Amino acid sequence: MSTRAQGFTGMHMLLTTCAFFGVIIAVNFTMAWYASSSWSGLVVENTYVASQEFNEKAAAMKAMAASGIVGKLSLKSGEIHYDIRNRDNSPAVVDDVVANFKRPVGDHEDFRVALTKLSEGRFKADHAIAAGDWIVEVTSRRGDEIVMHEAVRIDTAEFGQ
Repeated sequence: MSTRAQGFTGMHMLLTTCAFFGVIIAVNFTMAWYASSSWSGLVVENTYVASQEFNEKAAAMKAMAASGIVGKLSLKSGEIHYDIRNRDNSPAVVDDVVANFKRPVGDHEDFRVALTKLSEGRFKADHAIAAGDWIVEVTSRRGDEIVMHEAVRIDTAEFGQ
């Protein structure tokens, strides 16, 4: 009785090669799907217009920083609070405050909320905020003039949410 030793054949090589490239293709398709479904990649609508407005916006931000006005955003059990103060810690005279909540990745949960004036320099809105990271862009106005425009990155865990 003779036993024939079966070595590594051409069929084994074909199957190994197909399995190797099959794994690579599957991983690539999975990563491409996650990349395209999680973030649009859109930062600005028109890059040319954004580049033309850059210097104007930079000058406005420098002027706001020099004014000494500071805002403080806080969250507490479904409430958004925003306090805005002058350099001497007195309440800033502001008519309205709007906050844009944006996720760092994806835009399906983004929302905009106008805060109600409680007293000079104090604003509040009732709005539930999902857990996680947010970029909050807050714009404070007096009439048509922007008094303060800032963007802060927050994690709701910092506020005990």
